Amino acid sequence: QVQLVESGGGSVQAGGSLTLSCAASGRTFGTDAMGWFRQASGKGRDFVAAITWSAGYTTYADSVKGRFTISKDFGKNTVYLQMNRLKPEDTAVYYCATGVSIGALRQGSWGQGTQVTVSS
Repeated sequence: QVQLVESGGGSVQAGGSLTLSCAASGRTFGTDAMGWFRQASGKGRDFVAAITWSAGYTTYADSVKGRFTISKDFGKNTVYLQMNRLKPEDTAVYYCATGVSIGALRQGSWGQGTQVTVSS
């Protein structure tokens, strides 16, 4: 089983920046992708960004392209989400996930989530 621990959430004004971290531990062998999802109050859990460990391939939701950057530190088993030019609509609980592929992230392991609040 894989354990994921997110950190870095908080409150920021619109236009500001935050960096989220997700550290993986446990049975990470066989998992090639990590990603971020978010869930606003009363809404479903939406994909934000993902990265593969092997090739470093990245993909983003259209709503965050050009503002968010996902990156990895293989030695630390940690994935980061740098969020710039934040908007009030980015307010949500952000969850980290890991899986055998980007397409299988929702069926993989999840972290506990970290709150991001963007005020106007």
